[in-house]
Amino acid sequence: MSDNKLAFGKNNYRLMIAGMITLAIGFIIMTLDKEQYGFGFLGLTLGPIIVVLGFIVEIFAILVKPKK
Repeated sequence: MSDNKLAFGKNNYRLMIAGMITLAIGFIIMTLDKEQYGFGFLGLTLGPIIVVLGFIVEIFAILVKPKK
């Protein structure tokens, strides 16, 4: 049996925190758009791309195997 009782390792949790920070930055960027109804570059292009990258980091953090 393994002594590790947690499902994820330290690296997994670091990646999850990085993904959450990336998600938060993406949503904040979307709110910074000054165009009406957020139809500018920040609201329609840059913010959503960063949010998708944040979700990709989160999925990667869940799927990567912890180091022994």
